[in-house]
Amino acid sequence: MKTCLFTFLFLFTASSIIAQQQLSTREMNRINWMEFAEFVPEKITTVLLPTGTLEPHGVINNGADNTAPFAMALDIAEELNAMVAPTLNYGITGSMAAYQGAFQISEEAYAPFIRDILKGLAKNKFKNIIILNGHGGGQTAVLQKVAAEVANELGVRTLVINWWSYASDVTLEVFKEDGGHAGLNETAYIQAIDPTLVHKERYNADQATAYPKTGTWSAVPFPSSIGLYQEGQGYPNFDEKQAKEYFEKVNAKVAGLIKETIRKWDLAGL
Repeated sequence: MKTCLFTFLFLFTASSIIAQQQLSTREMNRINWMEFAEFVPEKITTVLLPTGTLEPHGVINNGADNTAPFAMALDIAEELNAMVAPTLNYGITGSMAAYQGAFQISEEAYAPFIRDILKGLAKNKFKNIIILNGHGGGQTAVLQKVAAEVANELGVRTLVINWWSYASDVTLEVFKEDGGHAGLNETAYIQAIDPTLVHKERYNADQATAYPKTGTWSAVPFPSSIGLYQEGQGYPNFDEKQAKEYFEKVNAKVAGLIKETIRKWDLAGL
């Protein structure tokens, strides 16, 4: 009887310890502050910050630049042992700001705001701050500049990734052609996340325009909400199988970059 009781108490205590060590969520938006303190920074030192904006994206959602990096962060967070910060949904939209539902945040407002967010993540003792950026243009330059300044000022380590650009080789591998803004690649990525955000019935090829070569022409607003990187390439195809393959391969490539960067930071003693 004593042996059985001892075994029961041992198993109960062991299971309680294991339960305490398991993280209930990796989303900073959903975690309790006491649980957060138990894991950061003792067990978790990396945070993923999705950034995007609201602008037209052909036949996918206006918030595609937010949907993509947030889904990516959730998908790779466990592998990276990272927390996921709330998405910064508003950004520096640029040449598509005039379209319905778009928002344009000025650089003068955006730069200090993203700086305070990064400082807040550093204050919460994250050492590796990874920005998964879903929107390019002028926003990229601001993110890179501010992230570098915060890294040097506060002694943290920052990495800014434009996922669609970094994974351009994956686009060519999966689709055998280049993509575009709201084109083949981005539409597929959103389709893999949530097919209800893709409105194929609204699509026609006339909604797409190839981006001009440098020094040729410029139009504001840009005449189409689908911008092709190459003339004649990148039109959405809505292939479900390719969409899932693309999602998985893009995420694997991005996660690989993050792991390798952290490994080399550690190797250098930074």
